[in-house]
Amino acid sequence: MNRPRHVWAKLLLLALCCYFLIPAWWLVVASTKNAEGLFSGTGALWFHGFHLFDNLHDLFTFNNGEYLRWLGNSALYAFAGGIGCTVISVLAGYGFAKFSFRGRNIVFALVLGSVMVPLTALVIPTFVMMSKVGLIDTIWAVILPSLLSPFAVYLMRVYAGASVPDELLDAARIDGAGELRTFWRVALPLMRPGVVTVLLLSIVATWNNFFLPLTMLSSSKLYPLTVGIGLWSQLASSNNGGGQSLWNLIIIGSLVSIIPLIIAFLTLQKYWQGGLSVGSLK
Repeated sequence: MNRPRHVWAKLLLLALCCYFLIPAWWLVVASTKNAEGLFSGTGALWFHGFHLFDNLHDLFTFNNGEYLRWLGNSALYAFAGGIGCTVISVLAGYGFAKFSFRGRNIVFALVLGSVMVPLTALVIPTFVMMSKVGLIDTIWAVILPSLLSPFAVYLMRVYAGASVPDELLDAARIDGAGELRTFWRVALPLMRPGVVTVLLLSIVATWNNFFLPLTMLSSSKLYPLTVGIGLWSQLASSNNGGGQSLWNLIIIGSLVSIIPLIIAFLTLQKYWQGGLSVGSLK
């Protein structure tokens, strides 16, 4: 009997899919249980009772709807930081790839070297800088550090160098287009898959950021979802939920927190794949 081709590779992919999907499946199942059902010990991976809508109601009304406030804060930080980081990274990467200037290689080497610096190692220096300019416990203390991503600059530099031919830029300049118009009308459409990639990575990184807002913010009204759910977890562990179990709110809150990221991926996917298809045809 002939075995199917690549059977071991398919089994490995199946095992990886299970590894990544089982926690997500558990989250969906646990979100339909009440506080008693979470600790009843009956079938952690299957439904026993359906309290999803009750949990959603409790989630959005608990403590005067502070979860919705945290959700809005996360959206503000993620999209302001993600869009700003994308703009800066695209411009910087295009400049490194297509313009020659004194010290370009040295500056890019410094940018590339900063990729190896852990982000957590920069939180305390960033806190000191923000403190000196009086931005601690403001939204800018989270947004401004999110605008800079050495990896995104490196990614856009590599992508611009590979996807934007110098001949097209020279032809546009010969036709009388300025540098800004050449970038906007010629280079940027060719860089679209890379731009969308950087945008998604930046939004996800800012949305999931925990340590930076935890360090910069002291007012719970400015917390993003990551810090807010962490606060609930501490309260639940210390049995300080005001007479209400918070574990079901933590579970359903975690599920709701990933829905905007799924929507962002599904929405931007067509631009991503479309740009890659155009690049392959060219």
